[in-house]
Amino acid sequence: VGLVRRGGMVATRAGEAWRANLVSEPRRAEEIARQARRVAVLGIKPESRADQPAHYVPAYLAEAGLEVVPVPTFYPEVTEILGRTVVRELAQAGRDGPIDILDVFRKPADIPAHVDGILRLRPKTVWLQSGITCPEAEERLAREGLQVVANRCLLVDHQNATSSRL
Repeated sequence: VGLVRRGGMVATRAGEAWRANLVSEPRRAEEIARQARRVAVLGIKPESRADQPAHYVPAYLAEAGLEVVPVPTFYPEVTEILGRTVVRELAQAGRDGPIDILDVFRKPADIPAHVDGILRLRPKTVWLQSGITCPEAEERLAREGLQVVANRCLLVDHQNATSSRL
């Protein structure tokens, strides 16, 4: 039994190495946000809901130059959000290339139903927005090798990571 160090975390037992995929350090989350180029947004809301985080966070990301893949869970009549064709099947969000971050705007109770689709998509990181945690799903995703950021705002971390610091 030895120490396992990955991504700034130490697991005391080799069987707990998956815990290194649970990102809790602000600087590490900011670095993930800074490096992202393609972000799929599960639970994105359309322009008619522009005042809600599930719309204005991905709108910010698009304005910042990231490619946003909209994956709404409601609004069946909507075919385009932020000028991009919506994707209805989570696993199809990566059809045009790998997804760096899957940004999740779903209630914690709804997340377990998406885990299999997330695993088929295999984004580098699953990002549960501020106020969203689901320990069981987070553990399963981390054990499968995905990085998981929970209860953090991608907009804030991206701004922190990309703002010029004096």
